[in-house]
Amino acid sequence: MADATAQTQALAKSASKLAPVGRFHSRAIRSGVSRIDWLDMVLICLFLIGMYTNYTIMVSAKVPFPSVPSGVAGFILLWRRRDLITPRAFAGFIIVVLLFLFSILCATDIRFLPRRFNGLIQLTYSLIIGYALFLTVTQASRRQFAGLFLGFALVILVGCLLEGHAGLRPLSDAVRNVLYSQGVYENDLRDVLFYKRVRPKFFASEPASVTFCYTLFTFLWVVVSPWRWKLVAYAGLFGLGLFAMPGPTLLLMLLLIFPYMLFLASRRAGRFDVGRLLMVACIGVIFFGAFVVFGQSLFAARLESIRSGDDPSFFYRVQGPALAGLDVMAHYPFAGAGLTGEPFIEKEITNVYLRSPFYSAGWQAVSLATDLVVNYFWLHWIFLGLVWGLIMMAALTVWLRVLGVPSFAFCWMVWAILGQAAGAYVGPSCWAVLFLAGAAAVFHQRPEKE
Repeated sequence: MADATAQTQALAKSASKLAPVGRFHSRAIRSGVSRIDWLDMVLICLFLIGMYTNYTIMVSAKVPFPSVPSGVAGFILLWRRRDLITPRAFAGFIIVVLLFLFSILCATDIRFLPRRFNGLIQLTYSLIIGYALFLTVTQASRRQFAGLFLGFALVILVGCLLEGHAGLRPLSDAVRNVLYSQGVYENDLRDVLFYKRVRPKFFASEPASVTFCYTLFTFLWVVVSPWRWKLVAYAGLFGLGLFAMPGPTLLLMLLLIFPYMLFLASRRAGRFDVGRLLMVACIGVIFFGAFVVFGQSLFAARLESIRSGDDPSFFYRVQGPALAGLDVMAHYPFAGAGLTGEPFIEKEITNVYLRSPFYSAGWQAVSLATDLVVNYFWLHWIFLGLVWGLIMMAALTVWLRVLGVPSFAFCWMVWAILGQAAGAYVGPSCWAVLFLAGAAAVFHQRPEKE
């Protein structure tokens, strides 16, 4: 009798442990949340370091292992959070991957299928580790999440100040020369022309990576932090960022306030509140005005260079990708060029660029097709076309809803804004932005229990 009672109690404990696994995932991430432990924090930090450095090794001549630290940390996090993977969430992931597979099978010219399949492998890897990051950070406390990303932003800020004003640059350059075999930014004369000084790299391959991560991490902090004066502090961090690491990417910090105000801050008890929406709209207008003023005053030389068609960096990141995306959707509206299909449309994109008034024939020719478009938002439409691009956005949106993300519009707008400063559509950073935005939305709508 005693043995039977002991077995019954053991089965009851096992059932209580397994019960959350089969429930809708939103319940799991909105209730019963405890602080993650030190190992999870270390692994998240390692993941963010991989995003920041984008350190990549080549498995073979044509197969890269992008953002190695992020990959290692992501797979360990996935194993540690395997009990949180619900059947619905796993089914959503499988459907998304299968749809991406069907998209490359529908793309024109079957000869490029091996390259597109290689891109699918990289994309699947990025989605897996991004999902693992989402599962882990949503189990943290709100204070942990906000403190982690504010801490990373402050480390970048202090590091850039030390590099620019305290003699850290030689060490940073030496480390960069060891870490990166290619893609290292060395155009310091251009920095002096536009910004009157050399921009800090702080162990990253290029200054754009520094400002991109600083912008992302600071924004995630302001979304999650419950502090009353966080917008004032956010404006202060923006100003300090302009001083420590000048660059137009930081202006995205001001644009990002719009999706936050519109889709999250305007909610009360999980629903839109009209009065609150009008109030936050006024704040959004103020930040947009600051975006225009700072853009015209602090980056006047850069803007004049853009207008005169003498800024290849801005063209390949913003202007050119938009032209290429519209052209591909016009000629290949159903399935685009296929994942990582830049070589398939390289000549067409080059011709579109040459016809643009913002393109200069005097620029040094780009050697790789992947360098023609450095913008993952427009790469989505270039790789998938209009039809499959909309299908995949719908599928990913459904998956986000299954994961319990309260505002998919917020996630996609944040993803699109930051896409103007980053490429590598199949890389981890692209999808980590979407998952981190989703996690921030979850925290913002989660009831305060701490």
